[in-house]
Amino acid sequence: MFSEEVLKNVFPLLEGEDLAACMGVCRQWRDIAIDDFYWKCQCAKKWPSVCKRHKPPTETYYKMYQMFSKRRLNRALPPPRLSFENLEFFIDIWSEEKLVFSGLILGVALEKGIKTLPLGISNVLRTHLGRPDYKMVVPAEPRFTIPLNQSVSVSVLVARNDSNKVARIINRAVFDYIDRSSYRALAFEYLDLSPCYPFITGIRAWISLLFMDVEDMNDGLLDVFGIQLDFNDVADTKEEVLWLLDMLDWK
Repeated sequence: MFSEEVLKNVFPLLEGEDLAACMGVCRQWRDIAIDDFYWKCQCAKKWPSVCKRHKPPTETYYKMYQMFSKRRLNRALPPPRLSFENLEFFIDIWSEEKLVFSGLILGVALEKGIKTLPLGISNVLRTHLGRPDYKMVVPAEPRFTIPLNQSVSVSVLVARNDSNKVARIINRAVFDYIDRSSYRALAFEYLDLSPCYPFITGIRAWISLLFMDVEDMNDGLLDVFGIQLDFNDVADTKEEVLWLLDMLDWK
């Protein structure tokens, strides 16, 4: 076992991660390494100006180093204030100016998704829908077709049953890209967030029309069997999606 004097001379020379590891070796090492002098040395390496004070800005330098030495990633979210049970989605799709789909979709239906995919969809699309990133998918009921040579647009609103408020997700966005490899037509809109979040911008809502596999896509019509809504730019889990919806500009 090292003498106390040896440890006291070595500990100031260590990096913070190594000093923290030493605290787990034994009680003697912990009792010495917990001395705030050593953690003041660590803080002095990262934030020299902090040590110009006669005492640390936080309770101890050790606590300060713990809280701010590393960026905290993947922090657990608190439980969402919203639930899919209290949400309703209004999806309207036009081909040119003709309404081809209009659906009032309960939040629980979007949450549930399509459990049994229809026969006749491409393997690429089947793989896409099976990936773990969180997607809200519902069957298009009734099924509809869209022509390739016409402009197709979509609007999506969401309502809260617990407060009788409505927010806009997508406002007549055009499906201007068709992914022929995965049999999807895609449109997006930048979200209108509450003024409570003035520094958060550029978050997109994506909506996709999912269509059946066809031998010749050039026949002019796409047979749509499902609709997908996601925020995968920033929200990959159910909890993240609900928090993002909570941040909308509800009116």
